[in-house]
Amino acid sequence: MTPEIRKIVTYDEEVLVEGFRAAEAPWRMFAVAAVLKNPWAGRFVPDLKPEIQAYGPVLGKMLTERMIGLASSGAAIEAYGKAAVVGLDGEIEHASGLIHTLRFGNHFREAVEAKSYLAFTNTRGPANAPIMVPLMDKNDAGRRSHYLTIQFSIPDAPRDDEVIVVLGAALSGRPHHRIGDRYQDLKDLGHDVDNPAAV
Repeated sequence: MTPEIRKIVTYDEEVLVEGFRAAEAPWRMFAVAAVLKNPWAGRFVPDLKPEIQAYGPVLGKMLTERMIGLASSGAAIEAYGKAAVVGLDGEIEHASGLIHTLRFGNHFREAVEAKSYLAFTNTRGPANAPIMVPLMDKNDAGRRSHYLTIQFSIPDAPRDDEVIVVLGAALSGRPHHRIGDRYQDLKDLGHDVDNPAAV
């Protein structure tokens, strides 16, 4: 049982000027998306586990290898995330199932030597639906300079019976970052890192 992949799409963005000011170094974000047939499309399937376990390692390995190729090394990646968009004959659960498994995400996590969880979105839409990949620092979830979002679309995907599975990354945070990190907020509010809302 292997995923039926129709196409692979790469998105690569390099920002030289942000906020009317040149960036010290180009701000680069990129993603790789696999467009595949949804094995559960058009019907209710009680047990998604067999396909999740079969597809997760294949997609995770393939997309991770392409991401590392774009970055030149895992160490170069500072922020990362994942996303899935299911076509209209599928459930949000289908999008979730393919990316919310360690069999998928751990390939990327290990390749970039990350400690943070992979930020994510799982949505449903037609062809050309927005694909939004939220990113966060791979080791520090409170580092706001690396709260980023890659957004793009694929004109002919997802078809109704397809799913798009995506990995995304950035080589740095936003240029001219100046809103601080969550730790200063916690200090100012007198709250604990492990209980930020003080509940």
